[in-house]
Amino acid sequence: MNDAPLHTLVPLGLGFIAYFVMHSLLASLWLKQKVLRRWPRIMPAYRLIFNLLSVILLLPLIWLMHQNPGALIWQWPGMLSGLMKGLTFAAILGFFWSLKSYDNGVFLGWTQWRNRHMDSTDPDSLHISTLHRFVRHPWYFFFLVIMWAQDLHLAQFVVYGLITGYFIVGSRLEENKLIAHYGEPYRKYRRQVPGLFPLPWRWMSAKAAAALVQQASR
Repeated sequence: MNDAPLHTLVPLGLGFIAYFVMHSLLASLWLKQKVLRRWPRIMPAYRLIFNLLSVILLLPLIWLMHQNPGALIWQWPGMLSGLMKGLTFAAILGFFWSLKSYDNGVFLGWTQWRNRHMDSTDPDSLHISTLHRFVRHPWYFFFLVIMWAQDLHLAQFVVYGLITGYFIVGSRLEENKLIAHYGEPYRKYRRQVPGLFPLPWRWMSAKAAAALVQQASR
């Protein structure tokens, strides 16, 4: 199908909004602490369940978007098309390169399950990688580049706009948890390093990053 009538776009948009609300609720400290109090045996598997639900519930929304793409509303012209393809490729490489900057065991939930972690916060310490010295959320940045560097159909434009809005709101919610966990060192980090897009005049030296990490570990 090449058209995306209103009766398709509305449920698609509402579906993504519902997904974002669910995702934020499940990731909230409030719900984690509630689960810890009432069903403590679930906590070691909480992150694994959260990730599994996130993937399963996202797949039908992506399928619906591609089944009803709508009219082509933006196409990068001429040489810009090649440039955008290059940016997309660079962002994909950057994403995979950035994986080494994260504790993937903790991110996926394997570490919590293996160690029977019984806490509402993840068992990790403040870590400021090379990429994190230039942007606080490298993964969000890479996905934003990948999304908006494409030729856009109407459904993609709507969905990508909603995802961008969620990245803005969700990153703030995530950082509130990090401030609660790490305190003033993360506040200092947030004041110096931009959130979603690197800025040439705002970045943190390796020495300053190491000092904040040491301060947060005390």
